Amino acid sequence: MRTEVAGIVLAAGAGRRFGMPKALVEHRGSLLVDRALAVLADGGCAPVAVVLGASADEVLDRAQLPGAVIVHNRLWPSGMGSSLRAGLDRLAETSCAAAVVLPVDMPGVTSAAVRRLRAHAGPDSLAAASYAGMRGHPVLLGARHWPGVRAAATGDAGARGYLREREVTLVGCDDVSEGFDVDQPGDLDEVTP
Repeated sequence: MRTEVAGIVLAAGAGRRFGMPKALVEHRGSLLVDRALAVLADGGCAPVAVVLGASADEVLDRAQLPGAVIVHNRLWPSGMGSSLRAGLDRLAETSCAAAVVLPVDMPGVTSAAVRRLRAHAGPDSLAAASYAGMRGHPVLLGARHWPGVRAAATGDAGARGYLREREVTLVGCDDVSEGFDVDQPGDLDEVTP
């Protein structure tokens, strides 16, 4: 029976609104891509696939990425959906029961939130961190859902449409995590964990 829970860091975007790829943004002494990898790994996810696209060579040159499975998304300009598909395609080669998906631009998400999601992991599971009762990130996708999520992931929507049509367990994380993304440099000042 599948029991492992993988992780996927979506880190391929160019960060146009931010002014640079968010994977390369330094915050509190580390790059956001290294922080996202650490959050998933410390939360118990293995393997962790890091999906790169824009400035991938520079990310690989500057980031640490210990133990990461690097996935190159050559279709990254088409949006986050292509990165989610690339990450799921890579994990399809494993025997993982589920995957926790975390966008790189959410430095307020903690490993405690990831552990809470992992507690709901199974091949048929769909779960998401919630903040003030609203679904957010990270998201847990059971392996039996991967083909459907993959088919629905287009543009910047990721798994949103797929999840909207199904029952998703909401896992309250307000007390251990912050569920907002950073779109502009000033947003980093709002991150507390």
